[in-house]
Amino acid sequence: MNNTLFIALLASPVELEQGLWGLIVKGGWLMLPLLLLSVATVYIACERFWVIRKSSLDENAFAREIRELLLAGKTNEAARRCVERNTLLARVLHKGVSRVDVSPGETRRAMEERANIEIARLENGMSLLATCAGTAPMIGFLGTVIGMVQAFYDMAVAGNNIDIGLLARGIYTALITTVAGLIVGIIGNFAFNHLVAMTDRRVHWLESIIEEFEEISRTAREH
Repeated sequence: MNNTLFIALLASPVELEQGLWGLIVKGGWLMLPLLLLSVATVYIACERFWVIRKSSLDENAFAREIRELLLAGKTNEAARRCVERNTLLARVLHKGVSRVDVSPGETRRAMEERANIEIARLENGMSLLATCAGTAPMIGFLGTVIGMVQAFYDMAVAGNNIDIGLLARGIYTALITTVAGLIVGIIGNFAFNHLVAMTDRRVHWLESIIEEFEEISRTAREH
């Protein structure tokens, strides 16, 4: 009997190479929102990665330049350089430079307020990325349920004339949407966690710059 089944499987016209488009079509209409979620996930992840990475490129050298200008008493020159630079760090430092004559505590608060605004800009779109990562597997599981309902419905309608080809539509919907949803969810979760880690490093970096700038402000006032 096993030999007969094996020969039947070899003789059956099973299509081994479906192609990407063929799999998407067999996944049913739920593949459309999954495709949209995948595009949104990749776009947001790449765009945020570039923005966050760009926010600290060559900025340590600029911070040293501003520190030297302030210690030399060239406050106006430091403010002008911050305006010209117009990066995340430059905008934060400009808040401190413009308040270098007030108390160090006030300087720190002004810089922290600006830093919070800049960090919020870095996190723009992150909530949407997390939503895509969480929604995609849910849609995939919905496709599983719909596919199994379709399979059982086809079984009920067929009565005694059940064959594997009759159930293929429901099984394809169940399996393909689940796989697609999990793939999008895994990519989205990995990208989200990586971007959060990158943002946290930027926060700690800005905190260290602000603390250092507070000491510089105190030293400048003493002189």
